[in-house]
Order: sequence, then structure tokens, then C-alpha cells
Amino acid sequence: MLKNNNTSISINISALSERVTLSIICIKLWIKSDISCHYSNSNVIKRIKKYILHLVVTLIPMMIFSQEIIHKNNKILPGNLKNEILKALSYYPELKEVAIEFKIQPSLNKSFMKAQPKLRSFFRSKKNRKYVILISNSFSLDGLVLKIEDIPSEVLIGWFGHELGHVIDYQQRSSINLVWYGIRYLLSQNYIREAEKAADVYALTHNMQHYILQTKRFILDNASLPQKYKDRIRRLYLSPDEILLLTKEFEQN
Repeated sequence: MLKNNNTSISINISALSERVTLSIICIKLWIKSDISCHYSNSNVIKRIKKYILHLVVTLIPMMIFSQEIIHKNNKILPGNLKNEILKALSYYPELKEVAIEFKIQPSLNKSFMKAQPKLRSFFRSKKNRKYVILISNSFSLDGLVLKIEDIPSEVLIGWFGHELGHVIDYQQRSSINLVWYGIRYLLSQNYIREAEKAADVYALTHNMQHYILQTKRFILDNASLPQKYKDRIRRLYLSPDEILLLTKEFEQN
């Protein structure tokens, strides 16, 4: 881990360490199996050497390309998305003291990002509650695979701005209210629209309208994305026209 003032950088090797542990177990079982089967010592050694060579060839690239993780004050974020995340956070100064982890996942089913309270801090006071924003490394829809590195920077900033809007919303709720929020979100399409609209509105009131519009247009104007997904976005989220209308209302007020 590298440290610089309030920022530290580490390499996420949890998956790597798990594989090493599993590999050691496999070697031990392999040796035991070979011995029990009365293989000669030379054959056992040859097999071990072959396996270790395979292990080294596999693990070295993993060590080189492991995800860089940045710890900045009470925020944890992947290095490859650092600029976009910090830009979005700059619009939410009231979240400076709020602990948030931005975590890349292989997939999130129908979602590209998802903000939620951390389970261990769920019933803590609002001040001590922690949050995680899950990020899908690749987004699969009807055979289309959209990788995070293929998404424009401004679109990502808008996406993060929307998710941070959810965090602002959560921060104003008690633990019991959050439980009720989750139940209604699971059971009611109307409530999903209400919750997603609230997140967009928080982003707009924090002067992120340019980025939110970029995100909406990227989705709705993207010829590669399935129409079914676009229809869902139109049904549950603010449209570009609604965003422009709300922006004018905020500016007049």
C-alpha cells in the first residue's frame, strides 16, 4: 500500500490470495493422492514442478493487472474510475464526512450501478452509517456486452452523480424508514420511479444537470442498447425533457 497525505493506494489481491491458498491445498491433496497411489517420488516431483510452473504463469499477470484501490479519507474507490468518482463527489460537499465505498462487481443483473447502505452499519445512526456503490464491470443485455471502459467519462460522472443522489436520500432516512423504503422498492414500480426521480432531482439541485443529461442521452440515443432496456429507463427515470424543465424551474427559483 502506498500512502500520500490522506490518500493511500493498494492493490486488491483478495482474489489472488484466495487462489494461492486454494492452490496450496490442491498441491497438498495432489501429493497425498500420488503417494497413496504408490507413484514414484520422481513422478510426484515432476507433477509438482509442472503445477507450480502453471501457477506462476497464471498468477504473475493477475498480480500485474490486479485492481488498484485508492483509499482517500473515508472513501474507497477503484483507481481506473478515480477521476470520474472524484468529479461527481465534488458536487456533493455534504458527503465529505460520509463513508462510501465504490466497488466493482462482475455483474449486477439489470443494473449498471447500485447504491445501498452497508449491512453492518444499517442500524447505526445516520452519522455513522456507511454506504457502498456497486459498479458492474460489464453490463450484459440481450447478448450485448457493454464494458465500463467503453463508457464516456461524462456519462460515468452522471451515473455516479445519480447514485450519490440516492446516498443523499438515504442519509435523510432512519433505519426503519430505510427498511420500508427497500420493501416498497421491491414491490412497487411506481415507487421505483419515485425513488429514481428523487435521485435525479438531488443530482440536478447539485448542479449536475449537464452530466445527468449526458447519461440519459447515452442510453436513449444508443442504437446498440436493446429497446426493452430503453423503455424501462423511459418508464422509471426522468426523461431529458423533464430534466431540462426541472433545471429551468430550479434556475427561476
